[in-house]
Amino acid sequence: MNIDEVQLITFSPTCTSKQVGEAIVHGTGISSVSKVDLTLEAAGKREVPSHALAVITVPVYGGHVAPLALERMKELHADGAPAVVVVVYGNRAYEKALVELDAFVTKLGFKVIAGATFVGEHSYSCEKYPVASGRPDADDLEYAKLFGEKIRAKIAAAEDMEKLYGGDVTRIQRPRQPFFPLLRFLRRVVKLRKSGVPMPRTPQVDAERCTHCGYCVKHCPAGAIIKGDECNTVAEKCIKCCACVKGCPQKARTYDTPFAVLLSDCFKKQKEDRIIL
Repeated sequence: MNIDEVQLITFSPTCTSKQVGEAIVHGTGISSVSKVDLTLEAAGKREVPSHALAVITVPVYGGHVAPLALERMKELHADGAPAVVVVVYGNRAYEKALVELDAFVTKLGFKVIAGATFVGEHSYSCEKYPVASGRPDADDLEYAKLFGEKIRAKIAAAEDMEKLYGGDVTRIQRPRQPFFPLLRFLRRVVKLRKSGVPMPRTPQVDAERCTHCGYCVKHCPAGAIIKGDECNTVAEKCIKCCACVKGCPQKARTYDTPFAVLLSDCFKKQKEDRIIL
């Protein structure tokens, strides 16, 4: 069978999910490409035709698909259009996020034919406490491109949509996780929570560095930063994606959380990307 269009549907505050998605799309070799970027606004009512392939890439927050991503996808609809579901996580664990995404898009009418888990730089990663810094890197993106090639081959091998078999994402191989660093992380998390040390609810701002350029206002996916009041963040809206921290031209924003220290120390070993078709 032939697919003549691909739609990249992505939620990507710090561009990691977007990079992976674009590499997969590039690998498919399909020239007709449309993009549905959910980062700053909802998709709205949108029908994905059955002759189009949907590549859906989202970040993982706390072991789950970013809730705002699901909220902004909820009005998408498909009548059996093939879909590839991809979650991008910060080198700790994606837990049940891939299964969650699979179930969500299936209810929207998509037919999931492949899935993947990729590593992207953690939202809390910084120069002092790096967590999967620089990922997805060139190797990750090359692997994503290869994944796209495999997807195209799978589609081409099927006679029609009925013969295009689905992918069982529950069978995807989990990345290797050294036991002792994980145990150390869990113990330290318990100790940290028992200590009563307050966790920062929003990024901190150095008012002397902030020039009120408005970058953070334009790039906050949750609308938690108000124009003219860039030195503050609405805690009730902030999703801690750290797009404002990583993108601030003046380096005026930081997110100083003790979890960054734990993640950097306990998850130094880089995990591998995984795919399933």
